[in-house]
Amino acid sequence: MAEDRIWTAALVVIGDEILSGRTHDKNIAQIASWLQVQGIRLLEVRVVPDVEARIVEAVNALRTTHDYLFTTGGIGPTHDDITVDAVAAALGVDVVIHPEARASLEEYYAIRGGLNEARLRMARVPEGAGLIPNRMSGAPGIRIGNVFLMAGVPHITAQMLDALTGMLEGGAPLLTETIGCWVAESEVADLLREAEKAHPASQIGSYPFFREGRVGANFVVRSTDSEALLACVDGLCSALTAAGFEATPGGI
Repeated sequence: MAEDRIWTAALVVIGDEILSGRTHDKNIAQIASWLQVQGIRLLEVRVVPDVEARIVEAVNALRTTHDYLFTTGGIGPTHDDITVDAVAAALGVDVVIHPEARASLEEYYAIRGGLNEARLRMARVPEGAGLIPNRMSGAPGIRIGNVFLMAGVPHITAQMLDALTGMLEGGAPLLTETIGCWVAESEVADLLREAEKAHPASQIGSYPFFREGRVGANFVVRSTDSEALLACVDGLCSALTAAGFEATPGGI
């Protein structure tokens, strides 16, 4: 059935500064969380350098295997901002100045020294692209087909995501519940496997921790069906209790 379809997305994080460790990426988490609310699952993330061939390779590999592809970084005013060129190359189109983007930049920079050649670079788009509004500055994001080019600066990315809210087709949002337990996950691995097998509409993730001098784990149950989610949570709690372990709803 159409409502059972799972919509997927991939993300390409672009920038030498991410790979060098000089900049810590914050966009993966916020894009993943936003996509989940839209009913879209982020299934793959790649981090690539500011090298056109590597960006082209990643874009062409991921845009054809997912419903949506997002990129972050490389759409600014400097010489190493090459995402637009790389995406255009991947799609086989030219790079052009978008008139609305130019007008937006002219307005934004009218009291900030005017629109120079470097700033005009932020009006460049792959031919045929539309714009993603950005209230934080005059530089918009870019959308072409199922590819979305976003800023690398997290608070600007957040504004672009806000502009896209409700605009993308997705399925049912992924719901989650967490159960905590003071137990080594290896002791309950079979129990977890059996619980997931008994509730095929749900998935269970196990996340171990060490606190207060002892080991424990949080078990995150995920499903797009609220009733299936509750049934799996109840079943897992019952199984943990029957095995002699105290389950803590909400996690530890």
